[in-house]
Amino acid sequence: MMVLLAALLLAPAEPARPPQVSGAGRPAAGQHGATASHESAEKEEEESSIAEHIFHHVEDEVVRPLGFWVGNRYIRLDITKHVINMWIASGLLLIVVGLATRKRALIPKGGYNLLETFVMFIRDEISVKNIGHHAHQYTSYLCSAFFFILFMNLTGLLPIPAIDGFPGISAATGNVSVTLVLALFTFVLTQIAGMRAQGVLGYWVHLVPSGVPGWLWPMMFFIEFFGLFTKPFALTVRLFANMVAGHIVIFFLIALTLFISVYVAPVSVAFALGIFMLELFVALVQAYVFTMLSALFIGMTQHAH
Repeated sequence: MMVLLAALLLAPAEPARPPQVSGAGRPAAGQHGATASHESAEKEEEESSIAEHIFHHVEDEVVRPLGFWVGNRYIRLDITKHVINMWIASGLLLIVVGLATRKRALIPKGGYNLLETFVMFIRDEISVKNIGHHAHQYTSYLCSAFFFILFMNLTGLLPIPAIDGFPGISAATGNVSVTLVLALFTFVLTQIAGMRAQGVLGYWVHLVPSGVPGWLWPMMFFIEFFGLFTKPFALTVRLFANMVAGHIVIFFLIALTLFISVYVAPVSVAFALGIFMLELFVALVQAYVFTMLSALFIGMTQHAH
């Protein structure tokens, strides 16, 4: 996999070799300054093209523009690279879960046993321990969030390039818009869970801890209200930053062969392979962290301060 990544990175970024110049055609001594500055500009342009090529793998791009007009406003519903990758992750998730649950048994085995292990862990160790008595109402959402994020993270690690109109594979969770929407799902569900447990009025009143002096209550409510929005912000940035950083590190390690020398290729590819294996673990950890924090935020709304 690392060899394929290296080939994809090196192939388009390899600079064209200049033609051989004969002795008569060599620049005079007065032209050395201009030649050196030209070579320096070419080197900077080459390094810039390598950086652009690296960031192209993690950036989103429009594959098919779509949209419609609502009055004077154009609503864009473009099909982008990350949208297609989310479709792929969703399809793979449905196929894997469908195959794993095809043969149910009293004593689970094989893929069904593995799937049940994950689901029971989310239910018992995440949902019940953080939410409490009403955990069963939110376990289905937590399982959906965990498996969807996990499959998006893992799918984004597949070294599949752009071929004949197909935009290639890139982790959709490396797009801040995707992680923001996932965080908003948790945010909305958290507010609904709080109002369901404490009542609509009681939830908002109990944002301020009991025992706060009356003259301080308006300011504390203002602080607590805007503090609600720090939770989806943390979910958004944590997932986005961790996923996109790993991909950039892998490509930059492979690009060392262009920045330094081709002789460092064995070392850079070895380090890239190590980071790639770490990314497999990070894909699981980030899905777990997002699910754990979602359960924690929901659990915090179940009781008044």
